[in-house]
Amino acid sequence: MAWLSNEILDGGLDVLDVSGTRLDITSQEATTYGNATTDGTYSLGYKTGLAIPAPSERGAGGREVIVPEITDGTVTETATATHYAITNGVDTLYATGSLSAGQAVTDGNTFTLTSFTIGIPDPA
Repeated sequence: MAWLSNEILDGGLDVLDVSGTRLDITSQEATTYGNATTDGTYSLGYKTGLAIPAPSERGAGGREVIVPEITDGTVTETATATHYAITNGVDTLYATGSLSAGQAVTDGNTFTLTSFTIGIPDPA
């Protein structure tokens, strides 16, 4: 049976905890920092100052981080947000994923997101 220590699993998630400071809502899944954060490409809005806590136990085994709820994100384009992208706010894309449901957003408004998890399962 394969096994990895929590320290190994946490190493992959610590980048989000330490450096993942910006979350963008996007019109499709981003593949680069530029299309995740540039208005008119995929980015429809953003929240800076993101504070992701340290990794913890994942219910199904492994480790996870919990991305906190956002109540005051800035909307910069009018469209439907379907994904999120987490970056360091400078030059690196760390994580992307689908939102639980598409969200119509309007330039100049704010957006909200409920908290969600990003995890690494135990090896099989």
